[in-house]
Amino acid sequence: MPSGAQSGPKPAIDPKTDPDLTTPDTAAPLSASDSLTDDVSDNPLSPPDKSFRPQGNAGEGASKHDESHLPLSAGLYLVATPIGNLGDITFRALEILKRADVILCEDTRTSGKLLSRYGVKTKRIAYHEHNAAKMRPEIMDRLGKGQGLALISDAGTPLINDPGYKLVRDCKAEGFTVTAAPGAASPIVALILSGLPSDHFFYAGFLPPKSMARKKELARFAPIPGSLIFLESPKRLAASLTDMAEMLGGTREAAVTRELTKMFEEVRNGTLADLAAHYNEAGAPKGEIVVIVGPADASENEPSVEDIDARLSELIKTHRTKDAADILARETGLKKRDLYNRALELAKSDPD
Repeated sequence: MPSGAQSGPKPAIDPKTDPDLTTPDTAAPLSASDSLTDDVSDNPLSPPDKSFRPQGNAGEGASKHDESHLPLSAGLYLVATPIGNLGDITFRALEILKRADVILCEDTRTSGKLLSRYGVKTKRIAYHEHNAAKMRPEIMDRLGKGQGLALISDAGTPLINDPGYKLVRDCKAEGFTVTAAPGAASPIVALILSGLPSDHFFYAGFLPPKSMARKKELARFAPIPGSLIFLESPKRLAASLTDMAEMLGGTREAAVTRELTKMFEEVRNGTLADLAAHYNEAGAPKGEIVVIVGPADASENEPSVEDIDARLSELIKTHRTKDAADILARETGLKKRDLYNRALELAKSDPD
């Protein structure tokens, strides 16, 4: 007993007036600010107790006051998944995946490995480019019935080079909630590891597999004032780098990244010409490839007459005169008509 404390009989406690002994029947009702909110965000996404229904992984015996077992409110949740290292998934992503009614997967088997790793037992349904048109009506019907659906891709952020934007568009048109749990995206990871300027960049995805179509696309991208981001398959990497060197300029700085966040992650920097030479000699690398091409040197925006003639002479060897002028116009910003006339003069003066 503390010093100075008085001993003696304890005063009687009235259970009706003592707040510590107030029974649940007499407790003050919860105010709006005290109502349950969703663990996944600060928004009250979960339904109130009276409308609670077991969904997803909730189970019949789940406590109404255990928010981790409450179902998601109706809506589409775009959930990013790891691009290599399974540890890169977020707590919020796992919470959504566990509480969703259904997970829409690009490939149910591929996604199954990740979901099994974290004990996610939510039902999976395939949603990919080959069945998207057929599946969208069913998905919209599920949303209309109040279900919470999670959309994931095989790796990374959904919709980035994967199907899904039409589904998001339809959901927004019907007034359904669409939100995202952000995370890894290989184009952004590659960009920040490349050491190339990241203040302005353009994501171009995969280039066409055929060289002629690929060069045509590259000509469109040449004047963009920023870094360019491409995805590429290992077997086409050398050919694509060769075409990039021709169409974008061999001295342009670039980086080839592969196996990002994995054990054998690699970032190889160099000029486009050097990288093309390396992979033409070394052969196709292993793993998923992201190529970053830095912006053109500002001094290259004002080429000399000699540079223009040299570039036109090079282009008219493999392109029609009109196409050669168009390509150089895109690269330099010069007038196509002037370049076309100059290309005609060069073609006439060429003894071959």
